[in-house]
Amino acid sequence: MSVRELVVLGTASQVPTRHRNHNGYLLRWDGEGILFDPGEGTQRQMLRAGVAAHDLDRICVTHFHGDHSLGLAGVIQRINLDKVPHPVTAHYPKSGRRFFDRLRYATAYRETVGITEAPVDADGDLAVTSSYTLQARKLSHPVESYGYRLVEPDGRRMLPDRLAAYGIKGPDIGRLQRDGVLGDVTLDQVSEVRRGQRFAFVMDTRLCDGVHALAEGCDMLVIESTFLDEDAELAAEHGHLTAGQAAAVARDAGVRHLVLTHFSQRYSEPEEFERQARAAGYQGELTVAYDLLRVPVPKRR
Repeated sequence: MSVRELVVLGTASQVPTRHRNHNGYLLRWDGEGILFDPGEGTQRQMLRAGVAAHDLDRICVTHFHGDHSLGLAGVIQRINLDKVPHPVTAHYPKSGRRFFDRLRYATAYRETVGITEAPVDADGDLAVTSSYTLQARKLSHPVESYGYRLVEPDGRRMLPDRLAAYGIKGPDIGRLQRDGVLGDVTLDQVSEVRRGQRFAFVMDTRLCDGVHALAEGCDMLVIESTFLDEDAELAAEHGHLTAGQAAAVARDAGVRHLVLTHFSQRYSEPEEFERQARAAGYQGELTVAYDLLRVPVPKRR
C-alpha cells in the first residue's frame, strides 16, 4: 500500500529551542523518501521519528544557511555507514557547491555509497519518475535559494455507470485501461481525468513569483512563516514570510492543506500563527507544525 506523508523532523529557524530542532522534513511518497533541508541534529531526529537512512532516496536543500544544511554531514555519513543499497541523489543550489562539498567531506569516513549530485541553477524539471516530476523554482533570499515541487502525472478514473452502460466488466476493464480501446469503446468514453497530486516545499524567501508558482494548485504546501504579521518589515528585510503572507499565498493558489513551519524563537505561542493564517482568509486544512509530527498528504480529489 502506498504511503504519502510528511514527517516533520524540525521546525525552528536559525536558533533551535528546547522544543524545536533545526529544520528537517521527510516526504514519503510511494516507497520513496525525499529529505528536505536537513539542519543540525537531523540524524537524531530521524531516529526519534523512526526514519532510517535506507528510507532516503533524495536530499533537497533549498539554500546553504546552517539551519537548513548543517545536518548534511551526519546524514550523508549515516547513509554510508548503513550502506544504503539504492541510489541517493542530492539537489542543491549550484552556487553553493563548495558548501555541499565541505559538508559531505567534513570528517573522515569510509565512503560506501555513491551519492549523485544534481545541482540546481535554473527554474525547471530536475527529475522525472513514474510517480512524480520534481521541479525547482528560484526564491528571494539573501543567498541563492530554490523551492521544490512534486507533480504526479494525471491518471484516469473509471466511471462505473458508463462501464455498465457499455456492458464492460471483469477482466475487460483491465484490458480497456491497458490498451485504451475495447472493441468500439474508448477509454475516454468510460473514464475521466484523475488529477495527479501536487506537493510543494517553500523555505526562506520573500514574496516572489517563485513562491506563487510552487504553491499553485497544491494538495499540500509546506511553507515558512518565520514571523508574525506585526513584524512584516523585519521579515522582508531578512528575506522571510509572515504567517498571513504564507496563508494568503495558499488561499490564492487553492492549496488544500497548508503546513506552516520555520518559526522564529522570539515567539512562544504557536496558536497565533494559526489565528493570523485564518485571518488572511485561508479556509483549507491548516497545520502549525511541531517536531516529530506526521501529516498525511490529502487523498486525491
